[in-house]
Amino acid sequence: MRKLLLLALFLTSATIFAQGTLTGKVMDSEMDGPLPGATVMVEGTNNGTTTDFDGNFSLNVDSNSGKVKVSFVGYTTKTLDFSLTNGMQNLGEIVLNADAGALEEIVITSFSLAIDRKTPVAVSTIKAEEIELKLGNKEFPEILQSTPGIFVHKQGGGFGDAELRLRGFDSENVAVMINGVPVNDMENGNVYWSNWAGLSDVTQTMQVQRGLGASKVAVPSIGGTVNIVTKSTDSEEGGSIFATTGNDGYQKYGGTVSTGLLDNGFAATVSLSKTTGNGYVDGTEFEGYSYFVNLAKKFNEDHELSFTAFGAPQRHGQRETSHLIETFRQSERGRKFNGDWGYLNGEVTHVQDNFYHKPQMSLNHYWDISDKTELSTAVYASFGTGGGGGYDGAANLRSVDSPYRNGYLQPFNLDLVVAENVANGALGSETLLYNSRNDHNWYGALSTLTTEITDDIDLLAGIDLRYYKGEHFQEVKDLLGGTYWLDDSDVNNPVNVARVGDKINYHNDGLVHWEGGFLQAEYSKNDLSAFISAAASNTSYKRIDYFNYLDSDDLQETDWVSFFAPSIKGGANYNINDTHNVFANIGYFERAPFFDQVFLNFVNDVNEDAENQKIFSTEIGYGIRSSKFRANLNVYRTSWQDKPFTQTIFVPETGENYTANILGVDALHQGIEFDFSYKPIDNLTINGMASIGDWKWDSNVQDVMIFDEEQNPILEEGIDLFLQDIPVGGSAQNTFALGGDYEIIPGTTIRANWNYIDKLYTQFDILGVSSGDDYRPWEIPSYGLLDAGLTHKFEFGGFEATLNGNVNNVLDTEYVSFGFDGSGSNAETASVWYGFGRTYTVGMKINF
Repeated sequence: MRKLLLLALFLTSATIFAQGTLTGKVMDSEMDGPLPGATVMVEGTNNGTTTDFDGNFSLNVDSNSGKVKVSFVGYTTKTLDFSLTNGMQNLGEIVLNADAGALEEIVITSFSLAIDRKTPVAVSTIKAEEIELKLGNKEFPEILQSTPGIFVHKQGGGFGDAELRLRGFDSENVAVMINGVPVNDMENGNVYWSNWAGLSDVTQTMQVQRGLGASKVAVPSIGGTVNIVTKSTDSEEGGSIFATTGNDGYQKYGGTVSTGLLDNGFAATVSLSKTTGNGYVDGTEFEGYSYFVNLAKKFNEDHELSFTAFGAPQRHGQRETSHLIETFRQSERGRKFNGDWGYLNGEVTHVQDNFYHKPQMSLNHYWDISDKTELSTAVYASFGTGGGGGYDGAANLRSVDSPYRNGYLQPFNLDLVVAENVANGALGSETLLYNSRNDHNWYGALSTLTTEITDDIDLLAGIDLRYYKGEHFQEVKDLLGGTYWLDDSDVNNPVNVARVGDKINYHNDGLVHWEGGFLQAEYSKNDLSAFISAAASNTSYKRIDYFNYLDSDDLQETDWVSFFAPSIKGGANYNINDTHNVFANIGYFERAPFFDQVFLNFVNDVNEDAENQKIFSTEIGYGIRSSKFRANLNVYRTSWQDKPFTQTIFVPETGENYTANILGVDALHQGIEFDFSYKPIDNLTINGMASIGDWKWDSNVQDVMIFDEEQNPILEEGIDLFLQDIPVGGSAQNTFALGGDYEIIPGTTIRANWNYIDKLYTQFDILGVSSGDDYRPWEIPSYGLLDAGLTHKFEFGGFEATLNGNVNNVLDTEYVSFGFDGSGSNAETASVWYGFGRTYTVGMKINF
């Protein structure tokens, strides 16, 4: 109640400052197009805003007349007079010219933001202001949930555990790039958003390029590419501080400060923040930090340098185990139930948790070789440390009715485990907690040469070099009252008396080399733009196993195993007139198998049958742009051939792992996407989208063999898998969204957004589809979620301030967000995760 009274006080006292609104559009004289991210500020005040991706801005002012400064890094600043009429003035198009003496933002040209009505791809863009206002305590990728083709779910609901899927493809098949640097795991292609949990604080633009995408490097963009551009060094001196509170103890606060562009051509920006909370789901407490540093220097007209470093160390409890719907219903905690935590000595202890820190640093150099030729180079490094927790031993901590719980479906009583370990005395611990670590070093270089062949044709060539070394091991985290843990997994130390911090169970290194290159020609004249691009990459893997092989054994380290993967793509956009445009693209590319598909059973056996995946994709689209209405319509078809599945089966009776190497699986993903934005009046914007997909497996597979740990077949004959026409699970094939923003009074805006999820099938065991029956995974019930928010901008103590509130799932809808198929392909046998109920945040930001 006190928070609501404070909100009302701000709304009442601050409205007297708002007098009217300035609008306009900032244009780039060089590109003859909009200039997103330009700063528009009332002269002599801290009142300002930035342009959206189409160059438009709307600025509330507290005076009927004055001056505004329009600026952008690398462009000359313009100062304009304004004089309101009936509280409004449209300044029209404001054209900024490039400033040869200014500090230009350095862009890695192998990393491309799609340009509206020019780049022939399906694209959606989210600007920093929208992220800042709408994200609240959602996970970072959830800001994209109203984007066509996107499905985001929180998995178990831990901090940073959300997963993004695009056009039915999971994260390993969606390329994610930050400032042009790829961040998909070099071994398995996954993206761990918890590593970037604080990235939302410093994001300038987040763009989703569906399908082939505009990126020129050979990245695994089967479903598409997510390009994240962090803030560059601010051109204006100043900064901001903010604080946010929310449900379940959510607290976040931080700030940003910038020197602005100094006379010596140097500029710096620094951001810091901290986030803590108990988590909506039981046992998912979290603590996270984020930091961002950008330093830039212009040495002369031809050379510039920019250094960026950022990271987000965090630790959080997890709900890793999914459960039957009946289990959630029986639990007094309902959808908040989590079976992976308990109490030890009266304190919350996470049996499943995650902790990680992955700082990334990059140094960019821009060289203007001549009037027609430029060279952009970036070198980068990333050092990941951390992993996830778990348990091993005699105690049964998995069952919902475990005797180590305080009662049925209650948290664990880990003091009982401690008592058993203490009673075991000199025999050591029978049960322990461990950490599964994945530490790595990643180094890379990207360089692109751009030259004008003619006035209409540009030629681009570039290289992409990467080196990765990951160290994988388990370590003792907590002996739970015991004195040691006896481990026999290391053949070099078969009687390992392990204590806290010692390695157990496995220890191996994964090494990856990547060499890539591309060549692209771009044509642009009048209303036609087109490109054709060819790229190739060579991926090499090596594995070193310190536990399964003697140090004297030559087999401890494998030779390099390499895979060459070519790609080619092209497309064109034609602007019919100022309102209508059409585009089309087509491409074919191959991708190397992942590390675990090359080395089977977690040992150094090389899979001789591993081969490249083949992807063929095509798309056509149409766009309409007018002063009040804009929309996009596109149709796509992606054929995915030779997708490998390497499935491990653990048999408790024998204690052995068996492996099925499933080759030749095909899939077909096709669909239609539509999105629009309509502004019937100046203070109201309506947005919506519809995405209808048809994603299914497109082949049967014969004679799948299952092997034991020595690579011997355990069946006389292979089994047949009947996958043809089974829908792809794990991602909603149909999604719809409708939302709007309405400015009630100058400076005060309310918003609402509704998302509808349909045709969401559970994931299923590929090996289980061997009967020939018409199998279909369970279809999770459709659901709709309503989010709402309010933003109020005002002056506070002479500074510009913003008060912001969000309520997610306003109607407190209960829904299953993700599931795994059970034996009956129905709601009774599927194991699921529930989505969050109603949550909220209230925050304030002050600019100085």
